[in-house]
Amino acid sequence: MRKTQPEHVVTLAHARLRISDGDLLLFRRRGLIAIAGRGTHSHAAKAAWWDNELFCVEVREWHGGRAVTLESQVRKFPGHIDVYRTNPANRWPEYDRTRSTTMMRRLAGCDYGYTAVLAAAMLHLPFIRVAVRAEVEDDAIDRRPPFCSQACAMTDRIAGGVDPVPHLADRLTEPADLARSPFYEYSFTLVP
Repeated sequence: MRKTQPEHVVTLAHARLRISDGDLLLFRRRGLIAIAGRGTHSHAAKAAWWDNELFCVEVREWHGGRAVTLESQVRKFPGHIDVYRTNPANRWPEYDRTRSTTMMRRLAGCDYGYTAVLAAAMLHLPFIRVAVRAEVEDDAIDRRPPFCSQACAMTDRIAGGVDPVPHLADRLTEPADLARSPFYEYSFTLVP
């Protein structure tokens, strides 16, 4: 298991130019997903630049797929958004950041995957956990709308060309799985 990073707090004004298209945004909140997911993060999104404005593109409960300014989210969740550099040191040269970001933006308007998140959550129940093995391959096409971390993993794998969590199906990927992936590296935590 990867050691947790010490928190490095940076204002959005100072961090803006250090955030690239496709960088991972992980939200720290105490909640069921963070507790059941074996981590501190309860939501995942991606950064995207549009006309010199930095956006948070996400698939969020109660909203579905959407794009909102990152500034609005930092004001709403000060000190709770961790920025992770995607593909640190370009270790995966085949990764296509532009295509991944474009696919994530195209999820705007999709429904939230309540059924998919329930199916993933069921694997945490004691009796089901013993009887059912988690899928590790992405060969099955899931026609249900995605949830947050599933969307991030799916866009990096399908459009970006790199599976960030190679031994776990996208539809079972949780924010904590993304935080532990070597494909992402903690950079800083945002404040207004």
